[in-house]
Amino acid sequence: MSHDSRLPERIASMFSGALNLEVPSVETDLFDTGILDSLAFVELLLHLEREFGIKTSVDDLEMENFRSIARISEFVTARASHSLQPRVVNFDRGR
Repeated sequence: MSHDSRLPERIASMFSGALNLEVPSVETDLFDTGILDSLAFVELLLHLEREFGIKTSVDDLEMENFRSIARISEFVTARASHSLQPRVVNFDRGR
């Protein structure tokens, strides 16, 4: 995924539409303000995976990745570009 300048806006729309949560700005701390609790966090992960086709692993669940819409945008961009990286396949198999 190339960098989408509208990505923060798309994620903010996801918060308001799919999660029914209003976030004042892309820099608002979602945890400190109580906007994002554990249940909403799990729901957010599900929506991110569906909307952007990314997969998250336990290693990705670093709170800093999800602290704000801006950080979530960075995470989505990194995960999407990571998933598009070509995999090296070794067809030699010991020859």
